[in-house]
Amino acid sequence: MTCDVVIVGAGPAGLAAAIRLKQRSPELQVIVVEKGAETGAHILSGVVMDPVGLDALLPGWREEDDRPLRQEVVEDRFAFLTRERAFSVPEMLFPARLSNKGCFVGSLGEVTRYLAGRAEGLGVEIYTGFAATEILYDETGRVAGIATGDMGIGKDGQPTAAFTPGMELRARYTLLAEGARGSLSKQVIARHGLDRDSGFQKYGLGIKEVWEVAPGKCHPGLIRHTVGWPLDRHTGGGSFVYHGADQLVTVGFVVHLDYANPTLSPFDEFQRFKTHPSMRDLLAGGRRVAYGARALTEGGWQAVPRVAFPGGALIGCAAGFMNVARIKGSHNAILSGMQAADAIVAEPDLAEPRSYEAGWRMSAIGRDLYPVRNVKPLWSRFGLAGLALGGLDMWAHALAGGSVLGTLRHRKADHASLRPRAEVTPIAYPNPDGVLTFDRLSSVYLSGVNHEENQPCHLRLADPLLPIRENLPRFGEPARLYCPAGVYEVAVAADGAASFVINAQNCVHCKTCDIKDPAQNITWTPPEGGGGPNYANM
Repeated sequence: MTCDVVIVGAGPAGLAAAIRLKQRSPELQVIVVEKGAETGAHILSGVVMDPVGLDALLPGWREEDDRPLRQEVVEDRFAFLTRERAFSVPEMLFPARLSNKGCFVGSLGEVTRYLAGRAEGLGVEIYTGFAATEILYDETGRVAGIATGDMGIGKDGQPTAAFTPGMELRARYTLLAEGARGSLSKQVIARHGLDRDSGFQKYGLGIKEVWEVAPGKCHPGLIRHTVGWPLDRHTGGGSFVYHGADQLVTVGFVVHLDYANPTLSPFDEFQRFKTHPSMRDLLAGGRRVAYGARALTEGGWQAVPRVAFPGGALIGCAAGFMNVARIKGSHNAILSGMQAADAIVAEPDLAEPRSYEAGWRMSAIGRDLYPVRNVKPLWSRFGLAGLALGGLDMWAHALAGGSVLGTLRHRKADHASLRPRAEVTPIAYPNPDGVLTFDRLSSVYLSGVNHEENQPCHLRLADPLLPIRENLPRFGEPARLYCPAGVYEVAVAADGAASFVINAQNCVHCKTCDIKDPAQNITWTPPEGGGGPNYANM
């Protein structure tokens, strides 16, 4: 098939770009491919959403009966946790740009389904259940579209009776809206050297549960963030608790993936967090109804690569537009999709959307990211003390319009931060109680994950022997701990021989393994289209 623009990913960035393209040039043929079985199936966020992007894209959305966001933030709390206590931090100590007033508590899945309806109403074609697996190039090296993966390939690599060949989608422009650590985005960044000046990206792992709490415990519009326990002072991360409607409370935890201790388990740190007295009281008598996990782009302003390339552009979290200080990226994702679309319409004959590349730093996206650009590098270098320094740096911007630190660079990639197991104190985690804390497999069940089992493993090892030969003796094979879905195991036979086991059917597509593996031996690739989690309202 041929079209004017093909967009990979039906998230907020991809759908916003599609809508904007049809708003500006209704005659354009715009196609969106989405690997999830339906729009929103693979979408996961907190979510406390800044509506600035929706306001710009669809100014009348607040008056519509099917609007996806209804509950405004009414109270915003922040606390520092010790093992037994929570110390509130007054809101007046935070720069105004961190305020959540005017934001909405909701579901990003609902937002994307709403955007998909608006896009289709404008004539956008959305193909769900199709995984984009290959970038197509023309004879000049310009990106010329994408190809979707074959379906019905068996584990042996041979076609089965259900075989259906993939499809080429050729387009004048290709927009990659895959989210954090997208497989095609990685390839394009490497081939065109888009990160030559920006350096590597930084990431976090966000894990989220939705709880139906006991009557009287949900206060719609109340949100709470914490730092401190259970993480040590050197490890970045923290929690979020968002009260929505219908007695539903979102409970989540983020661990920055530049942590050093290979025995740390982000999943188990999250389970420990729920045992804090403040959380025990909230969740007592409730039940867990949903679970999911996703990588976040955290590098900020200085880690954004060149976003335009010959034949297309990176948008949303594929470009790295998340504001780590605010834990928000959906608003910038929408704005970036709009800017890329505007550039395509204004410059239809150019090799790449140059005005998008030249203009995002001077736009609302740049104004959002620039003042907080030093928070992440300071946090990475100095732990909790660095977070406090980052707060002072934000105040310097608010009061003096600049920072004495300039723009700090990120020193190393996340996979390079692990220390050998022999140099750290191993972390011992308690067994789950099945009431407040849970194991990985029962959690994965709530994610609705499903893959066709007779297909090649989509988690590819460059060297199949390396996990046991090198990672196990040096780091204790951290994949079994950093994966929040129980995908990786080290099995020991009766004769003592160890083997590396990949339970690919458990994968929730968070892509942490692709980011954190210390040898960069694991590559996440899209499985057969339609496979993966099925997040209803995450």
